[in-house]
Amino acid sequence: MGSIIELKNVSFSAQNRVLVHEISCRFEEGQITALIGPSGCGKSTVLKLAAGLHYPSEGEVLFRGADIARMNRAENLAFRKEGAVVFQDSALWANQSLFQILELPLRVHFPSMSLKERQKRIESMAATVGYRKNLGIRPAQLSMGEQKLLAFARALMCGPKLLFLDEFTESLDENASQRLIDLVKKLHSDGVSIILISHDIRMIRDLADIVVMVMGGRIFNKLAKEQITSDDDLSRYIDEDTAS
Repeated sequence: MGSIIELKNVSFSAQNRVLVHEISCRFEEGQITALIGPSGCGKSTVLKLAAGLHYPSEGEVLFRGADIARMNRAENLAFRKEGAVVFQDSALWANQSLFQILELPLRVHFPSMSLKERQKRIESMAATVGYRKNLGIRPAQLSMGEQKLLAFARALMCGPKLLFLDEFTESLDENASQRLIDLVKKLHSDGVSIILISHDIRMIRDLADIVVMVMGGRIFNKLAKEQITSDDDLSRYIDEDTAS
């Protein structure tokens, strides 16, 4: 099993501040990797670098050996089709209906798909995450939890092989949260590679194959599953405030 994403000596700066310092880390194909650490430590920045949402100030981010920053348009589009992100704040477009939001990935990556096929896929993915209400409304009419469900459905729309999840159960009630956790387990069993951020230590122990600890914009430690389930001190690396 090789790496699907690799950060090589990656640093990232924004607004004259260095947020990530010379990080090198491999994310293995088919595994669930959890990024943990206190608020402000750089977890979300590392996730966004791995997802190609930020380009590094120094170093390289490789997707199956190819530098994301150097991809041509076709290569980048293929990467975006294979990888999908669930943002902590859901990031649903305020001026679009839920149907339009879920439809856009299909329009971009499957331009020949008919409206009927798109509609069937959209309704199926919405039901998969537990959303069965009106898709003609806009995000402002949803609760924060419902927005998170729709964000997860959007991420699944093109059948990704790589998922980036930033606090994907935040704002959800227990039933909805468990539904998405079970869905992540199924995706994992189907071979999907997952990189996630969570403050929920029980969920991390339940899901993760690898835990990467981020402290002060650097990789502090990396633990395998056997260490995750036996190490009761993991929780001291997690701040209970909002994620970075």
